[in-house]
Amino acid sequence: MAPKPSKADKKIVYDKKLCQLLDDYTQILVTAADNVGSKQLQGIRKGLRGDSVVLMGKNTMMKRSVRLHAEKTGNQAFLNLIPLLVGNVGLIFTKGDLKEVSEEVAKYKVGAPARVGLVAPIDVVVPPGNTGLDPSQTSFFQVLNIPTKINKGTVEIITPVELIKKGEKVGSSEAALLAKLGIRPFSYGLVVLTVYDNGSVFSPEVLDLTDEDLMGKFAAGVSMVTSLSLAIAYPTLAAAPHIFINAYKNLLAVALATEYSFPQAEQVKEYLK
Repeated sequence: MAPKPSKADKKIVYDKKLCQLLDDYTQILVTAADNVGSKQLQGIRKGLRGDSVVLMGKNTMMKRSVRLHAEKTGNQAFLNLIPLLVGNVGLIFTKGDLKEVSEEVAKYKVGAPARVGLVAPIDVVVPPGNTGLDPSQTSFFQVLNIPTKINKGTVEIITPVELIKKGEKVGSSEAALLAKLGIRPFSYGLVVLTVYDNGSVFSPEVLDLTDEDLMGKFAAGVSMVTSLSLAIAYPTLAAAPHIFINAYKNLLAVALATEYSFPQAEQVKEYLK
């Protein structure tokens, strides 16, 4: 029977694995792993198998390994990862398209009941309709001020009710009622918090930008440069068309007000006649 590895041995193996991943991959998704079980992680690893590797671990151990590897290799860009290792987080090392990997991770969300004391990540609304509960259960609804009526021997909720607001803690009455109704209002999975790409760190919202979004932002930037150039009379490539048009308008105004003329002005004069 092989001897059980010590904590020191496990740290050495973990450190070696993390350092090897840092060398092999330049793209990393930092994810929140709150309320994610081992079975769920196993499904995510299976779904990402091929060009991505999921690595979990204690923050102190990850920070230590990253810091030592940065010193060893001289690559100070690795240190940008350290401030991101806060809370219950995991790392997804990938060589694939960041947006596609992020979307694949989002598929593995599992429904979860509202447990007492849990902070609600979303608003929980109880929909109207027949609950299937007998009239003796109306006390649950009365405690929570949920309007009901008895319909064909069962309790029916009359209007939708916002039972729990986002950020509030789940109480015992709310948890009991949702359990009786069979409602599992929350879903949990790995949530991408930050993207690390070859030393650069940015928000995952950047991954959702389309070509149209980029063109829109570029056009807005060009428009700002043009406006500033025209306001301070400083010529730029962006403002050049407007400068030429304005110059033409000024020459045209002079031509119309005097005997002076040029070919382009003749056409306008004929039109005005």
